[in-house]
Amino acid sequence: MNVQPVMSGAEAMAGMPVADRDELLSRLTPSQLNRLLHDWEGFLARPEQLEPDGDWFVWLCLAGRGWGKTRTGAQFVKSQVDAGKARNIALIAETDDDAKKVMVEGISGLFAVYAHEPASRRPRWRKGQVVWPNGAIASLFSSYNPDGLRGPQFDLGWCDEIGKWRYPRQTWDQMQFGLRLAAKDGGRPRVVATTTPRPIELVKAIVAGEEGKVAISRGIMRENYANLHQDFIDRVERKYAGTRLGRQELDGVILSDFPNSLWKYKDLETYRVAQKPDDLEQIVVAVDPASGGMKETGRKSESDDLDEHGIIVAARSADGFGYLLDDRTCTGSPNDWAAAAILAFDDYKADACIIEINNGGDMAVNTLRTLRPGLPIRKVWASRGKHVRAEPISSLYQQGRCRHVGTFPKLEDQMALMTTNGFQGEKSPDRMDAAVWAFTALMPDLIAEPDPDGDEEMEKLLQEAHDYHVGSRV
Repeated sequence: MNVQPVMSGAEAMAGMPVADRDELLSRLTPSQLNRLLHDWEGFLARPEQLEPDGDWFVWLCLAGRGWGKTRTGAQFVKSQVDAGKARNIALIAETDDDAKKVMVEGISGLFAVYAHEPASRRPRWRKGQVVWPNGAIASLFSSYNPDGLRGPQFDLGWCDEIGKWRYPRQTWDQMQFGLRLAAKDGGRPRVVATTTPRPIELVKAIVAGEEGKVAISRGIMRENYANLHQDFIDRVERKYAGTRLGRQELDGVILSDFPNSLWKYKDLETYRVAQKPDDLEQIVVAVDPASGGMKETGRKSESDDLDEHGIIVAARSADGFGYLLDDRTCTGSPNDWAAAAILAFDDYKADACIIEINNGGDMAVNTLRTLRPGLPIRKVWASRGKHVRAEPISSLYQQGRCRHVGTFPKLEDQMALMTTNGFQGEKSPDRMDAAVWAFTALMPDLIAEPDPDGDEEMEKLLQEAHDYHVGSRV
């Protein structure tokens, strides 16, 4: 992709001949040099990182990784607070931890963009909120708890990484109800949304202008190379340049469905639900250990740290619908994934662990049973290719029989890359494979070629789970 990015003043100066640059800088006083070093609007920012002109309600920064989205959002909030235009701000991220550690305390977050300011102007923490000396207050919210936005009211919202929010539509809508305060200058409330694009309904609706007047700033990682480490640039370019994932994560492109994909994003969106039903009859934790994670040694290898062990929690309701409840996928050693699977089993009071034993045979079962004797386990063996096993489950999704409770970006991206010709992504789709095992175990009667022993084995596991949970309470 041959792109000639529009540079900031700082980047333009860095590209000057050394003698010319030194001569230019020598004309400035120490005070002027210090101001230049921290002049976001006039020197540091690229044009696309500055507040757009026009009458907009949402400013959407839709750009690749490393473009400077977080810095852009933090600087915009700073400009509004410093000008007295914003006094009640909502900071919304995927998780509470992201809101605090990225949007506020991160290297490009709010505290960082105020670091050069005198102490009398810097915001600080007070009772879980960010408070400015001029009286402005920012409250933090998580996409895992949309109802947390009920009640408070705001004149400015900063929404970070909306493409991977757990409950994107519900969180966005609750924020809209809270954006009801007029700005100090009489202007209307506004939102800045900074995200790497994913083809979810909310991102598409914002781009289409369905959420109000929108100004869009687009960008690619390459535009910010001057501020990124060369090792990082070389690594991601070598691995992802020219790939489908690279187009999304580096070039900021909203991808359409992959040809011949077994799962379509629009189907996942159509049947997505905000909460699980109350009549869940069976709950399972399905585990697809990575091949590197089945080594007998307790030591982690380099591949162990990189390979993912798929861990999915799913359930079946009384009316026969399947619900994907959680994605607990992790990396690490056998003890790491086993501990994560057992924690999910306990958290959801599951009936069984479903585990693929192709990689390591009964070692996987032994690993679980070593940490938790008596754990109800059903072993499954992959005798057919992943896409063949996945096809009947994808059919259930298309019929609306399987639904996601919230959004699971990494899992759903793997699903979208599973085609009738096999998986088109990097590595192995361990999250998707675990989801397939979960619904295969939960819904054998709805699959074209059900396992003849499936119902009997599941009944046995349900009794084991009953005895197990009763015993654990004694």
